[in-house]
Amino acid sequence: MRAFLLAAGLVAAVAGQARADQRFEAMLAGHAVLPAASFVAPPAGAPAAFAVSGRFTGPEALRTDRVGSIPGQTGATYGQRPTGLALPFEGQPVQGFSGIKPAEDGSYWVLTDNGFGNKRNSPDALLMLHRLRPDWRSGQVVVERTVFLSDRDRRVPFRIAAEFSESRHLTGADFDPESIQPMPDGSFWIGEEFGPFLIQVNAEGVVQRVVETQLDGQRLISPDHPALQVAASPGTGVAFRARRSGGFEGMALTPDGRTLWALLEQPIFAANSDQPEGPFLRLLEFSTERAAWTGRSLKYRLEAGATAIGDLNMIDERRALVIERDNGEGAPSRACATGQTPPACFPAPARFKRVYVIDLGAPDAEGFVRKLGHIDLMAIRDPEGLARQRGDLGEGIPRDNFTFPFFTIENVAMVDADHIIVANDNNLPFSAGRHLTRADDNEFILLRVPELLRAR
Repeated sequence: MRAFLLAAGLVAAVAGQARADQRFEAMLAGHAVLPAASFVAPPAGAPAAFAVSGRFTGPEALRTDRVGSIPGQTGATYGQRPTGLALPFEGQPVQGFSGIKPAEDGSYWVLTDNGFGNKRNSPDALLMLHRLRPDWRSGQVVVERTVFLSDRDRRVPFRIAAEFSESRHLTGADFDPESIQPMPDGSFWIGEEFGPFLIQVNAEGVVQRVVETQLDGQRLISPDHPALQVAASPGTGVAFRARRSGGFEGMALTPDGRTLWALLEQPIFAANSDQPEGPFLRLLEFSTERAAWTGRSLKYRLEAGATAIGDLNMIDERRALVIERDNGEGAPSRACATGQTPPACFPAPARFKRVYVIDLGAPDAEGFVRKLGHIDLMAIRDPEGLARQRGDLGEGIPRDNFTFPFFTIENVAMVDADHIIVANDNNLPFSAGRHLTRADDNEFILLRVPELLRAR
């Protein structure tokens, strides 16, 4: 009898582990595309120089004034494949989105990324958020409103790129916004990576406050924090624990509007070390009522093969959606074979692109949140042929298989009880994951995932 009970307990434990992270099916229910080459004019009152963007994207971030003189390409890791677009640009790129939240009228708030990838090359890239509407029938995306961010009330405590302009618009040299949550009063909370900071802006995009990050009672900063500078001696270290481009990539708002959960993109360094503290991410709790950190944090464990998260949004008071990904881009069926070189193939194709449902309400004894289940964005079913573009694929790929093979997939939110929306950040003009030699568009997909959304 004792042996039977032990065996039953073992079976139950194994079954419980299996249920803890099940793979569910995802079916394509809609696909809409905003072309990569989508631009907006700078706002009235902005300095005239912002009519052109991307001047500092060439070698060593030196200024290049001639429009279209710097060819876009994917970089060495991805084979230096040409993307077909060239910088500088006339106008400001609508470009890649790094945060999404549904609005009540069926549109979506999205956040444009910092510009062209880092502080040095983005001082002429204006920061903005948009309200847009994908049309699943036509496959088009309409940008209904653009809100440019500014420090008109002088709430940013450090020097900004447009410090002495009257409009004081913010640029990609000031902040790297990655996550967005609209509030009932019309304001927005934004999570960013350079500090990392939390930033509150009003409905017109004017900064109301900038909040430093606190973890375990200490300030958490990255190498791009404005307080840091290069040491005078090459042997002198600079104290920081958050990684470059490892700040608040995801940020979720609880349904009651009282709590933000801010999730770092990558593992932080262990104290006084150049090694990560572990294969997990920190998830920090913030009170919107007090505009302050509560001091509570949780942990999110990365799966083998994953390097970062892309977004975080609540489903209900305790469950949330998370994008977990690797750094690959492109279809595995077009991976470079022995002796084959780009641009005829993808040298670092996408392998691990998933959306998880997690439970924040029942962390284990070590503070890790529980994963309830996931879908594979590299194995989406498309039996109705709804995909607007499938990209460059190898031979023999079934027509009813659809993938989302982008380097950065940074937008996920629940649409209704059966559907979620997912979108990429296209890193304009440096990513080409859909096609071998064409800059990625901003793609939005509607996925039918009822089992995923019911996972508990």
